[in-house]
Amino acid sequence: MTEPIVRIPPFDPRTVPVVATGASEGLPPPSPHRLTPDGLRALFEAPPVWTPELRRERRFAEREPADAAVLLPLVVRDELNLLLTQRTATLSTHSGQIAFPGGKVDPQDADAIAAALREADEEVGLPPQNVEVLGTLPVYITGTAFHVTPVVALVRPGFTLKPNPHEVDDVFEVPLRFLMDPRHHRRHLMNFDGTAREWYSMPWHDGQRERFIWGATAGMLRNLYRLLSA
Repeated sequence: MTEPIVRIPPFDPRTVPVVATGASEGLPPPSPHRLTPDGLRALFEAPPVWTPELRRERRFAEREPADAAVLLPLVVRDELNLLLTQRTATLSTHSGQIAFPGGKVDPQDADAIAAALREADEEVGLPPQNVEVLGTLPVYITGTAFHVTPVVALVRPGFTLKPNPHEVDDVFEVPLRFLMDPRHHRRHLMNFDGTAREWYSMPWHDGQRERFIWGATAGMLRNLYRLLSA
């Protein structure tokens, strides 16, 4: 049976009730070693048996499915920091949201990894020679029908970013330790047109503003947490 396609009206995800947190679910953080370059290399070289928590959002847009890829760039500093973007308000999908660098897989891309590297270079000027790809997470299907392959990578510092102003309003980093601590994971629930819709958020305060990480970005990070804590 085909799931009916609806259009969700604009809303502020910050105002949607929180129904659970990692603390209320009693979830532990990953081992500290897993949050290091060597720990992540070992994990992806010999991954444990694990099950992704989130694979598909309820569809809410009338568009043809499209393959896409995003890069989860973990910058190697005193601790690992995840590089994220703030999308411009003029983009046709997920405008204004916090996102990973990435986009559609083009015909000339050899695979999803090649697409993620190309898109990160085009969007924010992240040079591929600074990127060490570790592996991929399971495909995540968004409500806008993108079939997204998340590509996890370590990034050697020493680069100068050049964000594309047509796609990216801002670029910032968040400690991986913060994002992988389930005490910072919040599950929201909204009922729309008789359908329950749920998603995660992981708000990060950088000292000046709140970076509201939610939706597909938070969902893929939740899957990364499940792998790191397996």
